[in-house]
Amino acid sequence: MTRERIDAAAEAAAWYKNLRETSNEAFMPLYFDKHRYLVLKGGGGSGKSVFAGRKVLERVTSEPGHRWLVVRKVARTLRESCFAQLIGQLSDHYAGVGYRVNKSDMKITFRNGSEIIFAGLDDVEKLKSIYDITGIWIEEASEILESDFNQLDIRLRTAFPHYLQIILSFNPVSITHWLKKRFFDKADPLARVHESTYRDNRFATADQIRTLEGFRETDEYFYEVYTLGMWGVTGQTVFNGKAVTARLLEDIKPVRRGYFVYLDDGLRLRDVKWVDDEQGYILVYREPEERVPYVIGADTAGEGSDSFAGQVLDNRDGSQVCAMRLKTDEDLFAKQLYCLGMWYNGALVGVEANFSTYPIRELERLRYPKQYVRETEDSYTHELRRAFGWRTMQNNRQTIIAKLIEAAREDITCVSDKWTLEEMLTFVRNPDTFRPEAEAGAHDDMVMALAIAHAIREQQSATVSLPKESGTAKWTKDMWEDYRNADGELKKYLISIWGNPR
Repeated sequence: MTRERIDAAAEAAAWYKNLRETSNEAFMPLYFDKHRYLVLKGGGGSGKSVFAGRKVLERVTSEPGHRWLVVRKVARTLRESCFAQLIGQLSDHYAGVGYRVNKSDMKITFRNGSEIIFAGLDDVEKLKSIYDITGIWIEEASEILESDFNQLDIRLRTAFPHYLQIILSFNPVSITHWLKKRFFDKADPLARVHESTYRDNRFATADQIRTLEGFRETDEYFYEVYTLGMWGVTGQTVFNGKAVTARLLEDIKPVRRGYFVYLDDGLRLRDVKWVDDEQGYILVYREPEERVPYVIGADTAGEGSDSFAGQVLDNRDGSQVCAMRLKTDEDLFAKQLYCLGMWYNGALVGVEANFSTYPIRELERLRYPKQYVRETEDSYTHELRRAFGWRTMQNNRQTIIAKLIEAAREDITCVSDKWTLEEMLTFVRNPDTFRPEAEAGAHDDMVMALAIAHAIREQQSATVSLPKESGTAKWTKDMWEDYRNADGELKKYLISIWGNPR
């Protein structure tokens, strides 16, 4: 090895050693990350903003010709935050690189031709003059709109010999925020997401830690968002937010995830099979057990803003064993519901009938064996009529929600699904009407499906009788067809309720 290579290797080793000694270990891999979007979600004092500033400086000092933009929603907030932070970091770690600070214009220029420009999204005239951007750091990204982000993203399109990147740092102030939907609810191949709390910051002072941990007793919202780095809720939760948050932190994984496939001959579903799929819309937390009674509550997509949702309960104790959420057509939802119900021992199924009865009629057509039956009064004859499906009315909505609130209060472990728990955190009491509902921008399909499941439990038995070995019955043609289409466990269940065929 030549002397020059030895010197270069020693210099690189010294650089890395210094970087590691002055950085938090949780962020070290991110110095070398080249995704277009580097998304830093974290609580207060996690060190995410310090890292973001340090990465910006590492790049502008080692890669000549950078034109880096640092933004916040409001320009005046930059001077005492990002601008002051970067000047301090330059003094601490980059004193010899050669740089000049223009305090009046909030601009830092470097001897190698790089520069850092600071602008607020409210400073329209300054933003118009900024072009050929090679990198962007958006501090407090939760303050900006998705449309603001898209406009910034468009500006990052210059020809440059090094990779282009947008760094977003923020506290997760709302579980309904566009940042969560865009980068966390589904994987984006252009993004790397990173989550941190004060526990990842070895430089956090004792006072900082004491303040953050003190929120546990004084402000639940601040504790969840700024201490634990969890997605926050902006309204008054109907459910016990602390208990729901604690359950979410357990991060319960489904034992299976996927959906059903089948052959549809236009009359019946045949050869029904489960398919495991990590992106599937059915999450199984407990598989069906022999002779256990189950209940399924289903909420339809209404006018299209929500998803179709299904919740499966073990009727012995009301615990959630499976959850389904998907955006699809009504007939496909009904068929998945049919397969799910048959899989869970011919579960009692109650489908919400407020907006459309098509899924209910589809289950009838498929000869599903056990749908919830409601009684209604004929407005003309005043006679009681019986109909399939659950109808949510003004006089029963509060009752079924109260019943679900009670069940969750008594034992929050009866709910395991992450989708459901997150909706419970955004199910709030309207400050004007006090009506419990999803907060603006959120959905309530999983909550309402779960409430329906609890409401219809009385029509399902608490236990399933063992098969009577000597009991026999004459089976109809339809019963034989259902039996032949069933799997082994369901065949045993059908015999237990119908008796052995004769």
